Amino acid sequence: MAAEKRRGKPGKIRPVPVIDAPCPMPDIAKLIGGKWKLIILQILIFQGMKRFNELRRQIDGITQTMLTKQLRALESDGLVERTVYAEVPPRVEYRATRRAHDLEEMFLAMHAWWLKGEDEAKAAE
Repeated sequence: MAAEKRRGKPGKIRPVPVIDAPCPMPDIAKLIGGKWKLIILQILIFQGMKRFNELRRQIDGITQTMLTKQLRALESDGLVERTVYAEVPPRVEYRATRRAHDLEEMFLAMHAWWLKGEDEAKAAE
């Protein structure tokens, strides 16, 4: 890492962990990067199973084509499970896999980070 230290609480400097292994960030970005994948995963992880149109209604601005593309990519990468029921019309349900549920801590950390930034912005006003 470029920086040896980073700031934690105001006035305190804490050491940055050194990672000797190759950085997996490019691979991680391929799995969950982009505008829509994190939103889809967040919904499926925290709200559970959803049908296609339920997801589409919850994600403002996503097109049917883009949602299909993103769900297929997430399924291919083992983060979303798709179940098709032999009914007329066919019913398709999507669920986050166990591997996707492992991202729950990351989502909670991002939420806490966002709230902290909001609080700091309000305090600076």
